[in-house]
Amino acid sequence: MAADETHMNSLPETGLLLIGMGMGRKEGMTLEALEAARLADHRRYEAYTALWPDEELNRLEATVGPIERVMRPDVEQPQALLALAKTSLVALLVVGDPLQATTHVDLQLRAREAEVACRVFHGVSITSLVTGAAGLSNYKFGRQTTFTYPYGTWIATSPLEVLIANWGQHLHTLVLLDLDPTGQGVGDQRPMTPADAVESMRAMWKKLAESDDNHSADSTPESMARSSMQTAYFERPLDDVPVVLCSDMGTPEQRIVTTTVGALSAEPGGRLNCLLFPASTGEVEEKALARWRRSA
Repeated sequence: MAADETHMNSLPETGLLLIGMGMGRKEGMTLEALEAARLADHRRYEAYTALWPDEELNRLEATVGPIERVMRPDVEQPQALLALAKTSLVALLVVGDPLQATTHVDLQLRAREAEVACRVFHGVSITSLVTGAAGLSNYKFGRQTTFTYPYGTWIATSPLEVLIANWGQHLHTLVLLDLDPTGQGVGDQRPMTPADAVESMRAMWKKLAESDDNHSADSTPESMARSSMQTAYFERPLDDVPVVLCSDMGTPEQRIVTTTVGALSAEPGGRLNCLLFPASTGEVEEKALARWRRSA
C-alpha cells in the first residue's frame, strides 16, 4: 500500500475504510477519521477487541450515521464484509488504532488479495498513550501481553512468563486485560476487573511455580536461564509485586493508581482497565509513579 493511501486525499467510491476510534469518545478521533466514517455507505463497529461506552457510541452514531456492531467471526471470516466493500464504501470502526491487532492487519491483506481498495485512518491506541501517562519511559518497555480468563481448569502461563522475561531484562511490561470469558468473540463480553486480573495472576503464579518444580531436572542452558529468572521473581511474595492500574485512559474518567498486587483487588477500576508492571525504575520514573500512590 502506498504511503499516500493512508491519508484522506479522496475516498474511493467503493472499498474498505479501517478507521481508528481512539480512546473512548468521539473527541479523541481525528477529523479525518470522523469525516471518513460520515461519508461511508455502511459503518461497522468491531466490538470484540475493545469497547466504547454505549453512550459514547450513541453520540458518535448521531454524528456520522447508523453503526452496526460486528464480532470476531465477521472480521476473521470477512467474505461478507469484503463482498459489500466491492459495491459500496464500508467503514470498519476499531477502538484505538485499526492496525494494532494482527486480526486487522490480516483483514487489510485479505482486502488486497480480493482487489478491494483499503484506506487506513489511524487513531490513538492504549499502547502509545498509557506508558507516558503513567510516567514510565517508553524506551524501557518489553513485549506486551494479555491476562486471560481461565477456561475451565486450563490457564495460560505465557502472560506471566512474558512479564518475568521482561523483568529479567529490567524492562517494564504493559498488560492488557481480557474482555471475553468465553474466548469466542461473539458477544456477552465482560471486561476484566482488577480483582479478575489478580485471580488470573494468582492462578498463573501457582501453575508456573509448580511447572518449574516439575522440570527442575531439565539442564539445557535455555531452561536453566528461564528457571533462574523465575526463581528470582518468585523470591518475593506475589502480594508485594508493584503494579500500576490504568483505567478508562484517554477519557475524562481516566484514573491511575500505583499499588501492589495484594491491594489491587480492592481497586474498583473502570470500564476498561490495563496494568503496568514496572521493573527497574529511574529517579524521574519513581517520582512520576509516586503521584498515583494512595498515600501521595
